[in-house]
Amino acid sequence: MVNLVAAQKPLLHGLMKLAGLTPQNVEIEEGTAMNFWVPSPKSKKNNKHKGNVVLIHGFAAEGIVTWQFQVGSLTKKFSVYVPDLLFFGGSVTSSSDRSPSFQAHCLAKALNKLGAQKCALVGFSYGGMVAFKMAELYPEMVSHLVISGSILAMTDTISGETMARLGFSSSTELLLPTNVKGLKALLSVATHKNLWFPNCLYRDYLKVMFTNREQRAELLDALIESNKDTTIPNFTQKIHLLWGEKDQIFNLEVAKNMREELGKKATFEGIKKAGHLVHLERPCVYNRLLNRFLDTSFPQNNDHHHQH
Repeated sequence: MVNLVAAQKPLLHGLMKLAGLTPQNVEIEEGTAMNFWVPSPKSKKNNKHKGNVVLIHGFAAEGIVTWQFQVGSLTKKFSVYVPDLLFFGGSVTSSSDRSPSFQAHCLAKALNKLGAQKCALVGFSYGGMVAFKMAELYPEMVSHLVISGSILAMTDTISGETMARLGFSSSTELLLPTNVKGLKALLSVATHKNLWFPNCLYRDYLKVMFTNREQRAELLDALIESNKDTTIPNFTQKIHLLWGEKDQIFNLEVAKNMREELGKKATFEGIKKAGHLVHLERPCVYNRLLNRFLDTSFPQNNDHHHQH
């Protein structure tokens, strides 16, 4: 039988190419390589004066599946890079390091090789934690951050309370479903409106999206740090928190507390009628607010280079 989710791949790839992106595999060090969608040489030529924007996916899907509704809206103004983090979408490493810092380190190295030495990061969920890490470790590279449905670090307290509230024994049980029931539970937690799909679609999704289970479970384990280790880094970047107001995984209170902890550098916007997967549930609103923040943050986009 045709796997409907896999069948959608060529369509997505076509969309990316229309938006001016092209796939590229970047070797970071021996045994470690990351897949990216990067601006094609032609679109790069037209985009000389535009800022670089890197879209970092969450835990349930690779890059272009996560950001399929954002890419087209951003490539009009920015040079867009969409990485697949290690153990997602064909990105691999022989290293045993599973920490978000290692993902951030590899991402920074790859972006350097791609010539995106200065960029804005947009991180969703797990990708948000990687984005925070990269901003902390490579302040000279990261000009500003947009974070959706994520936190600075997954402490054991937050993890425990979140899972208890959602009725799961662990983040692995929530984020690495092994069957249709588990995937439905994940989606119902992640979205505001319950989406209906036929069961065959769920089954296909499980086959295509949840590969490298063992390594991804290790990534989740490596995320959880004990509360006593967490200090708030002194970020130099402007940070915009863009949130689904009905996010059940990291709710509004979490976002607002984080904004206070981050201080003056952080701003917050909530999007109504959207849950954790805000960029997929309300893409038009999300894109408008995202573009607005990026526009005001990249000064060069407001001057005479503005092309239509």
